[in-house]
Amino acid sequence: MPVFNNLVVFDQTKLESSLDTIVPDLALSWAWDAPKTRLTFKLAEGVKWHDGKPFTAKDVKCTFDLVAGLVDSEDFRKNPRRVWYHNVEAITTSGDHEVSFQLKSAQPSFLALLASGYSPIYPCHVSQREMRAKPVGTGPFKVAEFKRSVSVSLARNPDYWKKGLPLLNGIEYQVIDNRSTRVLAFIAGEIDLTFVSDITVAGLKDVTSQAPNAKCQFVPSNNTINMIVNAGAPPFDKLELRRAMALALDRGAFNTILAEGKSMIGAVMLPGPEGKWSMPDGELAKIPGYDPDLAKNQAEALRIMEGLGYSAANPLKVKVSTRNIPLYRDPAVIFIDQMKKIHIEAELDVVDSTIWHAKVQRKDYAIGLNTTGVGVDDPDVNLVENYTCKSDRNYTGYCNEEVDKLIFAQSREVDPEKRRQILWEAERKIAADVARPIILHNRAATCWQPYVRGVTSHNNSLYNSWRMENAWLDK
Repeated sequence: MPVFNNLVVFDQTKLESSLDTIVPDLALSWAWDAPKTRLTFKLAEGVKWHDGKPFTAKDVKCTFDLVAGLVDSEDFRKNPRRVWYHNVEAITTSGDHEVSFQLKSAQPSFLALLASGYSPIYPCHVSQREMRAKPVGTGPFKVAEFKRSVSVSLARNPDYWKKGLPLLNGIEYQVIDNRSTRVLAFIAGEIDLTFVSDITVAGLKDVTSQAPNAKCQFVPSNNTINMIVNAGAPPFDKLELRRAMALALDRGAFNTILAEGKSMIGAVMLPGPEGKWSMPDGELAKIPGYDPDLAKNQAEALRIMEGLGYSAANPLKVKVSTRNIPLYRDPAVIFIDQMKKIHIEAELDVVDSTIWHAKVQRKDYAIGLNTTGVGVDDPDVNLVENYTCKSDRNYTGYCNEEVDKLIFAQSREVDPEKRRQILWEAERKIAADVARPIILHNRAATCWQPYVRGVTSHNNSLYNSWRMENAWLDK
């Protein structure tokens, strides 16, 4: 985010990212037409890219034509956000400082998608190949140096179009592979600000005891631990087998071991009070695996597995694949232990981070222990990108046309309560299909030294609060 700007952005001084906290960025103002299907932005004038070229409405059109898949391009290696913009029919410009989005139907969440940290405006005149090496933006900081696996250095943009900003002369992001080493470096004062949501409950205890003056925000990250299953590979093509695994999950044990009970248990959407779309507890308890009677759940899971021919003498042997970092590996170990209770004998298959996503995309796994971050607390992000048939980020390839219809129906619904009812029906069907069961919604901390000012970590997504133009050091 520090290198780029959006059309609009979530207020960087507020705790929550929501429709109510959206403020101008490159767009100074915006307006909907009467049917709420055409959104027009008036753009800031005199804005320049880091290479000195002028920013215009053409850059906005170019960016979202590409991201929405309205034009063909081989320039993008991957386009995981394309499905966000499934409702965009056309993007038009009027002069250099006005741009309009024509939607196929009303979509109440649309402005929130544009405010996400995942929605920067790109320069039309710079190729994506060049952007991957040295990005060019309009933001408060320029890329000064990139040392692979070591650091990324940003320098203050002296020509930033927001007068008086940024307040820092530069930012250096250090790459430190080991989480414990990162925490110790922060405690020792070698780091001013930790990476967002990088501090676990255990790590926060260390920070609190050894650096008592540090400032920390311990909030939901809208990042989930989830189980992915290759439903196209026998025997996992059997719904009952997948259902047995979902029933056997002891989410409370995951929460106790990983977060001392301070993370959250919920269905697909972020639980409340921070999450605004979560299913009520009474409805959640009806979903397989969420009934508080764990013994009953696990007894049913065992009955299913034995009905499929598995036993202590004839267990189902399988590998559980996961990334070789603690965030993934630690819950995978717990998962393997829990599956022993239903005659699943699993072996941990740790995968280097550099090849993890490619491995998952080509479905080169049987069971995976995965984590998923959500850009905006809205079903038009979470459900659309993770559970619809044509989404590039739907790693398991799950496809249920009835679920698709519900997901896109809730997207069009302007009444929030009616929208929730449609959403929850989609969640119930997703759970019945055992499509990427959510094990835990993570909470984690971001910490900074007492002299760091102007930093706020949002409490419902870890991706939207890092423009850093208002950050400064009081020393």
